[in-house]
Amino acid sequence: MNFIPGYSLRQGSTLDQALLVKFMRLTYQEQFPHQDFSHLARTVEQYLSRDTPLWWVSEQLGEQSPENREETFSPIACLWLGNAIDQVSGDRHPHIFLLYVIPEHRHRGIGKALMAYIEDWARQKGYHQIGLQVFQANTPALTLYHQFGYQEQSLWMLKSLELGKREQETRNRE
Repeated sequence: MNFIPGYSLRQGSTLDQALLVKFMRLTYQEQFPHQDFSHLARTVEQYLSRDTPLWWVSEQLGEQSPENREETFSPIACLWLGNAIDQVSGDRHPHIFLLYVIPEHRHRGIGKALMAYIEDWARQKGYHQIGLQVFQANTPALTLYHQFGYQEQSLWMLKSLELGKREQETRNRE
């Protein structure tokens, strides 16, 4: 389907599991370059289903006949949705698991077009909101989401239970 000039959008499927894992690793490695993300394969295996829509964006490389369209498909962006429940209202809504654009294709309107597409899709399905999670250090993503009117509703907090060297020494002496 036509998406924005020079790019096409196609719906993915559960058969795209390996490709989705690749894109998830790419996005997380940008934020945490020294981290091991081998666990993402299990995450995708657990959550990718017919109920979690997936879309791929690829660059259009001239005219393609229907026979060779799949052979030349090389995605440069991905959008994967999950399902969430608003804990205040109890309403189900889509939750963006992943929105990723390969760096060489950024600043061309692909992320904005994907956000607009998913909002239209969600409205047509009768949803009243979309949720997502974003790392605080991911300034470009935060900027994009704020441009689309997303607002912080809650703050997800974590505490590491790993003991520091001093804490471990203190516990060992006790």
